[in-house]
Amino acid sequence: MQVKNTSLFQLAVVVSALGFFVDVYDLLLFGIIRKPSLSDLGLSPNEIVTQGELIISVQMIGLLVGGIIWGIIGDKKGRLNVLFGSILIYSIANILNGLVTDTTQYIVLRFFAGVGLAGELGAGITLISELLPKEKRGVAAAMIASFGILGAVTAFFMKEIFFWRTCYYIGGGLGLILLALRVRVHESTMYALLKTQTIERGNFLMFFTNKDRFYRYLRCILIGLPAWYIIGVLVTFSDQFGVAFGIDGIDPGLAIMFLYLAIAFGDLSVGLLSQRLQSRKKALFIFYAITILFSVLFFLQQGGSLTTFYFICAGLGYGTGFTVVYITMSAEQFGTNLRASAAISIPNMVRGALPLIILLFKFMRMFFNSYVTGGWVTGVILMTIAVIAAVNTEETFGKDLDFIEKD
Repeated sequence: MQVKNTSLFQLAVVVSALGFFVDVYDLLLFGIIRKPSLSDLGLSPNEIVTQGELIISVQMIGLLVGGIIWGIIGDKKGRLNVLFGSILIYSIANILNGLVTDTTQYIVLRFFAGVGLAGELGAGITLISELLPKEKRGVAAAMIASFGILGAVTAFFMKEIFFWRTCYYIGGGLGLILLALRVRVHESTMYALLKTQTIERGNFLMFFTNKDRFYRYLRCILIGLPAWYIIGVLVTFSDQFGVAFGIDGIDPGLAIMFLYLAIAFGDLSVGLLSQRLQSRKKALFIFYAITILFSVLFFLQQGGSLTTFYFICAGLGYGTGFTVVYITMSAEQFGTNLRASAAISIPNMVRGALPLIILLFKFMRMFFNSYVTGGWVTGVILMTIAVIAAVNTEETFGKDLDFIEKD
């Protein structure tokens, strides 16, 4: 059963979009202000690279932990509880992040910020997937994701205008303001009806007690791996790749801004395309192809220009718009009693895999004794895994979501 009140649809979409806007602002802020913030704390250029990798890895581990916690809460206590609790935690963490005096404090607070950030997108997409008619789910999810991605662009401009500590205060303040807007949002009727039944909800272990369900869950995670290879390796450390390519003056913050600005258009495009094709998987494979094309161009830049480099980062971002499809597919793969656990934990499992992706990249660049070769070999491995997983994943376009998972 789905809510018929159009104003409730619109409010849920708008508030979820604003929530994801703040989420992305805070999530990518460290990557954007990594160099100036760590430099201000007195780190050497080499420490800025090594400590930067550590801090972003710890933040992603926080996202992984938070994805499990918020997913369970979303199924046991409701989708709205996640939307309130997650934004409160990461808002407070980011305000405190503006007060750090050493890297230990930085690491701890980015972990808690990651835990808080984990709940936003998955809970929002779960909520609107259950509120909206099945014909509109994909477009609504794309609207949420495309608007939310603009948070990264905003973070870049805040970095250009304000001191790095102020950027954290702004992110935390935006989150607290958004809390007030969420008071009027209603819980999913589908979930409200489920609560009246004696059905087990939010049992995370259920993903591992049934072979079919486990493989569904694993495939959804593997499908998303290329996104954080692009974001967390190629673009976050784009200045290091620039050195290897012989391109001077690359600003990782600017590269991230171009990437996420293009992701916003990619998210919207892939949502509309999946609607037009009546297929999530066809749209996913088309955007995989775009991602592969620009990944190849990325590694063919020896002696290239700054303008071309940033253009390719934008192309990578447009292709990475496939993220909204795999998150929507994740919500649609599972029953109402596990849907929040899936939709919230899966994208955060992908984000949480970044430390492993970075370790794979480190191994490959040492094995080949080449930053560039290590980079593209890592990409080939991850994209191959993702394509195989996607081929074996069920098509979910137009699927009726009013069902439950049983052992």
